[in-house]
Amino acid sequence: MALETWLIKVKKTISHSFDSVRATPHVTNKPIIKKSSVGVLAFEIASLMSKLLHLWQSLSDKNMARIRSESVLLEGVRKIVSNDDAFLLGVACAEMVGNLKLLADSVSRISKRCEDSTLGEFDRLFDEFANTGRDPHNWLLSLKDMEAKNKKMDRYVTATATLHKEMDELIVLENGLKKLLRSPKDHDAAIKEQKIIDLQQKLLWQRQEIKYLKEKSLWCRSFDTVTSLLARSVFTILARIKLIFGLGHRYPTSLPRSLSASATVYPSENPNSCTFVSGPLMKEPPPLQENKSSNHGFFQLNAMILKPPSTTLGAAALALYYSNLIVVMEKMIRSPQLVGVDARDDLYSMLPNSIRFALRARLKGVGFSASDPALAAEWREALHKILGWLSPLAHNMIKWQSERSFEHQNLVPKTNVLLLQTLYFANQEKTEAAITELLVGVAVGCGWQAFVAYVNVGCYYLVGVPIGCLLGFKFNLGIKGIWSGMIGGTMMQTIILLWTTFRADWNKEVPELSVSDTMCKIKL
Repeated sequence: MALETWLIKVKKTISHSFDSVRATPHVTNKPIIKKSSVGVLAFEIASLMSKLLHLWQSLSDKNMARIRSESVLLEGVRKIVSNDDAFLLGVACAEMVGNLKLLADSVSRISKRCEDSTLGEFDRLFDEFANTGRDPHNWLLSLKDMEAKNKKMDRYVTATATLHKEMDELIVLENGLKKLLRSPKDHDAAIKEQKIIDLQQKLLWQRQEIKYLKEKSLWCRSFDTVTSLLARSVFTILARIKLIFGLGHRYPTSLPRSLSASATVYPSENPNSCTFVSGPLMKEPPPLQENKSSNHGFFQLNAMILKPPSTTLGAAALALYYSNLIVVMEKMIRSPQLVGVDARDDLYSMLPNSIRFALRARLKGVGFSASDPALAAEWREALHKILGWLSPLAHNMIKWQSERSFEHQNLVPKTNVLLLQTLYFANQEKTEAAITELLVGVAVGCGWQAFVAYVNVGCYYLVGVPIGCLLGFKFNLGIKGIWSGMIGGTMMQTIILLWTTFRADWNKEVPELSVSDTMCKIKL
């Protein structure tokens, strides 16, 4: 009996101890640390992801084949830029590496906010990977994993873009509600109250939608999560560039590789293991990268390739200026009937002295040596040929520059225009010679425009308007008289121009162009 009583007491004591333990929180529990989310930086990060996705897509087999078979072989590129395929492909490689470096710098700034110390060293690790190929943290992805990460980033970008749109809509609704509340009271108080209730309900739904999108987008992701995704993408894109342009053999890696779909895109030491369907674009690396004795790193060497030679428009800072000049001349040559005297004067006022001096000598040659009646047709054909290969480079230069302007720096480029397809590396002397030929064509083609302008003004203001006023007010014909005078002036203009057109010998107009008259027109 005593033993039974003692056992009951022990049971109650143990039970009471367990209850106390359950009721009392454990004092050694560490507080749960909630990682900070990127918040409003989600929009900037989404833009960064979009650019990485665009760069990865530009490295596709199809696009690389297009560069090798089309971009490098453009007639304008071969004429005034270079006919050396190795140089042109080296420029394309250096430009892609430079674009990736700019994106990597943005990732580096984001990585400084990471709690993971490894991610915080992204800048150093990326430079080490570029120079030596070392990847101690296995950030390099296989093709299959990279495609999966790209789909994930694309979903993030889409959700974040939708979030931005919905937040703008929320601001519009809030401003509408404030405006409605400040509006003066009127007789339709019930209608106003109903509008307020409807707006408040819409605001509630809009806030719920935004809350859902924040959870789905980059807004609520931690800096560690975002940086890890970006870092792996940057590493893999650089490896892809090295593989495509045949630079991998200069940066050995210890990573295994096979021909399977899960193999990394980084090239191995075995040349037969390349998975790029058409092979590397360059059999030899760019010339500047052969200088192993230099202390420059991978990115510094590529930046040196993008430095234009002293004989190019890029070195003279004239590439964009000449591009705009060529576009203006293209419009004049293709539609000379729309070119006025003022437009032509504005064009010639834009010319630098070097082109003016070349134009003076060229016009003397046209004025005194041209005696073949067939020269006019040959001249027009030559102008269109020059525009055929020069105009694309000018338009590409304008597109390339506009996509990198301050207003568009957060937007994803809509084209894949490369620097080699522009006037940036074009030879200055050859480009100015082509522009001079176009200017001679503009001067020749516009030779009759002053006469046409005088005919238009004379027939309209000196004939049509006076006759219209005379018929309308003197002979009391009213509006009929005014319109009759205008139509009469137009008919007179048409008759004079038709008579001039059929009377002139157009095969001799170009050869018989007066040098003094032409030089006076262009104001040399």
